[in-house]
Amino acid sequence: MISLHEGRGSRVKKAPVQVLVLGLTVAGCTPRIWRRLAVKETMWLARLHDSIQVAFDWFDYQTHTFTLEDLRLGNPAKRDGVLVEDDRDLTLADLELAKRGGIIYDYHFGEGWRVDIRVEKVMPPVKGEIYPRCLEGERAGPPEDCGGVEAYHDMLACIQEPNTDLGREWVDWLGPQHDVERCDLEAINRALRKFGK
Repeated sequence: MISLHEGRGSRVKKAPVQVLVLGLTVAGCTPRIWRRLAVKETMWLARLHDSIQVAFDWFDYQTHTFTLEDLRLGNPAKRDGVLVEDDRDLTLADLELAKRGGIIYDYHFGEGWRVDIRVEKVMPPVKGEIYPRCLEGERAGPPEDCGGVEAYHDMLACIQEPNTDLGREWVDWLGPQHDVERCDLEAINRALRKFGK
């Protein structure tokens, strides 16, 4: 069982703020869709949710949940006897994410998406750098309302044959500018700057 409140209020000298380099991978997608984010450990978990939405070009239409061992955090609710606690009350440092090594993020839209998040590195902040920041990534995020992982793979197959009825439907639905192979780091970081410090 995770305890989130141990040591609060003690007079122990605070360690300097660290930056966590997080590897985010959309589970089940082939080819792999991933991002590498640098975030301060003082970031609120709800702000990490916002950053994930930006990183994968999603629109925050549905509920989300972070899972860390037996703890569920996200849109506060009680579902099927499981309590989902508010993710606006905790930072990554509160969760000791650097020590725990990772967390799971679920974004529910029909079939929904799962993002596996792993702490790849802990480092001091770089002077003058704005966080959060997307360092690397591959491929566009899967369209959040395309029907989940299986439908996403069907979509990829269909757009390879744009002259078929299904291929045309998907290309029209995605729009002419959509490129499944493109991860636009500049656009992601431009959008992330509104969260930056």
